[in-house]
Amino acid sequence: MTKSSTSFQRRKEQKYYRYKSKEKLSKRGANMPDKNWQFELEEYIKQGEPDKAEKSEAWQTAIGLQAVDGLNTSDYLLDTAKEHIEGKITIDEAQKRIHSYYEQRSVRTETENETKEADIVSARIAKLLGEKAFQFSPAEWLSIHRRLFEGVFGHAGQVRQYNITKKEWVLNGDTVTYADWNSIKETLDYDFSTEKQFSYEGLTVDEAVKHLAKFASDIWQIHPFSEGNTRATAVFMIKYMKTFGFSVNNDAFEKNSWYFRNALVRANYNNLQKGVHSTTKFLEMFFSNLLLDTHYELKNRYMHIDYVGKSNSQSIKSKVSKYQFDTLDCTLEELAVLELVAKNPTIKQQELVEVTGKSIATVKRIMKSLQDKNHIRRESGKRYGKWKIMV
Repeated sequence: MTKSSTSFQRRKEQKYYRYKSKEKLSKRGANMPDKNWQFELEEYIKQGEPDKAEKSEAWQTAIGLQAVDGLNTSDYLLDTAKEHIEGKITIDEAQKRIHSYYEQRSVRTETENETKEADIVSARIAKLLGEKAFQFSPAEWLSIHRRLFEGVFGHAGQVRQYNITKKEWVLNGDTVTYADWNSIKETLDYDFSTEKQFSYEGLTVDEAVKHLAKFASDIWQIHPFSEGNTRATAVFMIKYMKTFGFSVNNDAFEKNSWYFRNALVRANYNNLQKGVHSTTKFLEMFFSNLLLDTHYELKNRYMHIDYVGKSNSQSIKSKVSKYQFDTLDCTLEELAVLELVAKNPTIKQQELVEVTGKSIATVKRIMKSLQDKNHIRRESGKRYGKWKIMV
């Protein structure tokens, strides 16, 4: 066994027992790790300043995503994040502060070593989510992994050279079957090529969400990296979905990142002897909350293979969308624009270009389509008028 695979084996055992500890805490009714950081960062969003809100959302997602590996960030990271949100320091300065903080602490406990990883990776996620640049390709995914974990893992951005298994709490310690290391490159190329050729045109929103969930599930199952796959997948998918023009609801990752990982596990696990079949339904609910502002109840215990109850057969609360647009016959791009118009009826086409990242020609095409479908209507003229939502 290679040195890297031995290190991976040791870390995955530690991760599994962290998850088991979460399970015990939950069963005893004990409090989960402190969530005060969510309330503190939420205040910046409530203030209504766009720049602060955008930065705060990025940090909330970044910190929340550490839960997929059972990690918690430090108070120092929160203080640094708040200074960045308030404009006192840049994101690069925030990253330097975090690195300096841990360099000065030559003797660290195991807990501090874990917060070091969480702090460093959180700052890097916040930086990546603040960048507009994105290319849909396997190389981009590898680049994201490298940028997140360089100096944290020795294999950052590198495809693993051995096969892996991971004990999963939601599977009672069993593992998903991941891609063979010899076929990772070919499988990545195939999945990305298939998605690139796929057309979302004409799909209902629900159909598009299901497809995105399936794509995320498929590339995660490849597990091209020794560690850090789920966090890299989340960042990649957030940036990919933003290319459709969506303002991704970061609350889903902020508050339910462990659910996200467990949903990916259940989407890729079959055990016919125990009557367990792979299902993307849990992942679809997560993506629906993420993109459509629905409010499915996301509970990890519902996904456990031993769970017996109505929720295992789709017990989730009835979804409630803020605008009820998820039932319309819209493409993802149209839905994104429709939600922006609903929030700001006086929004101009150039503003839509800036927010969605689409060309002016694309925005005009989308607006015409929405008018043709009688979803929106212009009132009081082009220059001084506003849009009226007809649904």
